[in-house]
Amino acid sequence: MAEAESASYLKGLRVLAVDDEVDVLDTIEDVLDEALVDRALDYDTAVKKLQDTPYDLAILDIMGVSGLALLTEAVDKGIPTVMLTAHAMNPETLKTSISSGALSYLPKEELSNLDDVLNALLGASRQGRSTWELLFERLGRFFEKSFGPQWARNDPEFWQAYGYIIHP
Repeated sequence: MAEAESASYLKGLRVLAVDDEVDVLDTIEDVLDEALVDRALDYDTAVKKLQDTPYDLAILDIMGVSGLALLTEAVDKGIPTVMLTAHAMNPETLKTSISSGALSYLPKEELSNLDDVLNALLGASRQGRSTWELLFERLGRFFEKSFGPQWARNDPEFWQAYGYIIHP
């Protein structure tokens, strides 16, 4: 997909970004310059914003703001939600995010590429493609490096159902 076409997926979207680190929120706002980014630094503020405002997308930190609880709130409102983490980068939290209805799960190391990743994910979602399969195509090596090469072998059926290819 051409860059100009992919940029249109974020243009004008109303996004809620929730993180307890101001610099992370600043980066999200800078990178998603085509979107209207609303910010929250804590769980209570985020819940109120989710109740009061119709968002097109939520980006939630997992640690520090009870991101998995916020995920439930966002999914219940039908808001596509991306989980963002540095400290909760593990297979169990990834699996919980998938099972709870997240659109994706991204390491904070990918913040500088957030617009590209979100464009690809939103495009895949709108085309009825698996966002998880796309994520594993793009970041499968990152997960293998972070979790170890055998990380998905404890529940291969689950991971394969979401498009992760387990290598022998």
